[in-house]
Amino acid sequence: MYPDLKGKVACVTGAGRARGLGEAMARRLAAEGCRVVLSDLGAPRGKDLPADAIGSSQELGDIVAAIRRDGGDATGFECNVLEEGDVESLVARTIDTCGRLDIMVNNAGVGYLMTPLVETDSSAWDTVLGVNLRGVFYGVKHAARAMIRQGQGGRIINIGSQASKSGFPKAAAYVASKHGVVGLTRTAAMELGPHRITVNCICPNHVTTGLGAWQNRYFSAATGRSEDKYLADMRARIPLGRPGLQEDIAKACAFLASEQAMYITGEAMNVSGGEEYH
Repeated sequence: MYPDLKGKVACVTGAGRARGLGEAMARRLAAEGCRVVLSDLGAPRGKDLPADAIGSSQELGDIVAAIRRDGGDATGFECNVLEEGDVESLVARTIDTCGRLDIMVNNAGVGYLMTPLVETDSSAWDTVLGVNLRGVFYGVKHAARAMIRQGQGGRIINIGSQASKSGFPKAAAYVASKHGVVGLTRTAAMELGPHRITVNCICPNHVTTGLGAWQNRYFSAATGRSEDKYLADMRARIPLGRPGLQEDIAKACAFLASEQAMYITGEAMNVSGGEEYH
């Protein structure tokens, strides 16, 4: 536990899907005593952001209610990270509701538009790069502005991926976007360090969230393996013998948000059981 997190205000994007990384991080920060603001898209937005791939307003509300039942302080807002005005408004509403912003977790992402490079259309490319990279940029920018005005430093945590470090077939847009998040993190850390704002990136390997379950089905079929064989092969190449869990990422998030990580910035921290080591 991190006693210094008690009373801090944290905003987590992409936190409106059950079993997702955003939910897990929001729950952990709430358990640490943070006042937590969760956001998600709320409703489908065209063919690339369908109902089964986004956090609905109902699901977001259910997660907020569950955190409150567990004794946490949570609020939820809809936010489309493709729209800069939405992200700016999310930060403003967080401050209006909670009085300040101490921790920004840029987690919203798209990891299901997977096709071979030569078959990837510009719409899918733009959606993935827009959510995964431009959306993180908006979150960093507007959280940093608020933290600079407050004058007391802050923590910005961007959620990358093993794909921030390594390439994967049929995932050109995803890999490009997640590599970009690392570059953005490093530059932001350099610019914001004088304001005592740390900026770091968490790079998980595979986690079987709702999205992760879709990836299991997709990549096992694409490689001609049963899903059981695909997962067995995955476990075999991970030194610690299993894929990641939501709570693994939540623990890393809480650490980076805490004063224990006050001298860590610009890092892209692997949370991969040893599968990714550079």
